[in-house]
Amino acid sequence: MAVVLAIDAGTTSVRTLAVDDAGRVVDSSQREFTQHFPRPGLVEHDADEIWQAVGDTLREVADRLESTGTPIAAVGITNQRETIVAWDAGTGRPRHMAIVWQDRRTTSRCEELLADGLQDEVRQVTGLVLDPYFSATKVEWLLGEGGVEIDDALRLGTVDAWLLWKLTAGAVHATEPSNASRTMLFDLASGTWSPELCGRFGVPVPALPEVRASSGCFGHTAPDGPLPAGLPISGIAGDQQAALFGQACFGSGEAKNTYGTGSFVLVNLGTSLPHPVDGLLTTVAWQLADGGPTTFALEGSIFATGAAVQWLRDGLGIISTAAEIGPLAESVPDTGGVYMVPAFTGLGSPWWDPRARGTIVGLTRGSGRAHLARAVVEAMAFQTRDVVTAMDEAGVVPVTSLKVDGGASVMDLLLRLQADQLGLPVTRAAVRETTALGVAFLAGLGEGVWSSTGELADVWRADVTIQPSQDRTAADSSYRGWLAAVGRTRSDHVDR
Repeated sequence: MAVVLAIDAGTTSVRTLAVDDAGRVVDSSQREFTQHFPRPGLVEHDADEIWQAVGDTLREVADRLESTGTPIAAVGITNQRETIVAWDAGTGRPRHMAIVWQDRRTTSRCEELLADGLQDEVRQVTGLVLDPYFSATKVEWLLGEGGVEIDDALRLGTVDAWLLWKLTAGAVHATEPSNASRTMLFDLASGTWSPELCGRFGVPVPALPEVRASSGCFGHTAPDGPLPAGLPISGIAGDQQAALFGQACFGSGEAKNTYGTGSFVLVNLGTSLPHPVDGLLTTVAWQLADGGPTTFALEGSIFATGAAVQWLRDGLGIISTAAEIGPLAESVPDTGGVYMVPAFTGLGSPWWDPRARGTIVGLTRGSGRAHLARAVVEAMAFQTRDVVTAMDEAGVVPVTSLKVDGGASVMDLLLRLQADQLGLPVTRAAVRETTALGVAFLAGLGEGVWSSTGELADVWRADVTIQPSQDRTAADSSYRGWLAAVGRTRSDHVDR
């Protein structure tokens, strides 16, 4: 049987996974790439290095598939969102380092625009908020201080557009609505680039990619690339929307959380575009056919969860591998009153405070490495509760259960803490790579590997479901302590 190749171009590494028609990952390859930190608060990637990592993983998986006679039905791309690449159509080379979603260099610019009253327009048109997280001010910086020239050869796009352009040897410059909706340049209602916002940020519309449906043929792999020529590239989605699709959250009110470098809670809103919700983002989930209905999602973006585990490992040396955090955290019954708010690059949903900074409170002489490890795990659950509470208070759709995936979801401790904090059942997917699975589903739908979302729902499998404790007294008490710690983290230092 043919497989679908899913390219998962994440924030710290690239993976290629082969997914069969039963939704099983039958092969994979991974490469990390360099993180560049020119100054505090600045995060950059080398787009050429990302492409090299993609090519290496594609070749490795494709060679093994060829050796077993396994055909490839389609290729899909999922990617870190908001990260922006500027490249030259003539040379095929980047014109600047890619500016990563974590980068905060445009914080002051966002504050200026906020003071100028642009927030309401941005909220109404794009569903986003004025924050350096999104692409618009990154592009503005590249075309200004970054020294990138505007000419006929300029191409701009998120990482998916860059990879599609490279895979097709420059034949296709396109993206799709889930990625476009993260740029702060996309009009959710019309499904097109906003000429007003592009003008305000000085972004030339001709340099932006064409926006097509998330599922369907974008183009074909070119000769002399990492894959055999002529393979259809038939699915693209931003990583978090791909995970929502990969979790089979096809109905309104179904939600997922991915614990990655950051954590991202998305709930399916169906095809009705809601009014903006304070503290949360309205985003495109997917569009399954050109001209067809768009499915929207409400999102809470949490900037640092797995990043806090990496900090314990690389910054403090408290653990030597990320896998150690679960057993270490479980070695103590609680944190001993320690709270860790990992606002390394500010706070995302529902606070949106780019100047907040990480804080540890409640330390005593008895606090040890296990307490700090548990505080980091608990922070994952607390931040998710912040978001789900905001979703429920918005009254758009109720969140009735949560599906989880990502590296930290292997921790049963985290699932128990999460269920207790939310008072909701939490289900871990049997296939942990739901981001790659989701874009494989999109690409496979585009090429007839699967016939419908109903068939995909039958393919999806659960691993375990954790029910919440009936007595939430302890959970509510610890959450009040968390909110106090967040208040000390905020840039205005007001307890909330």
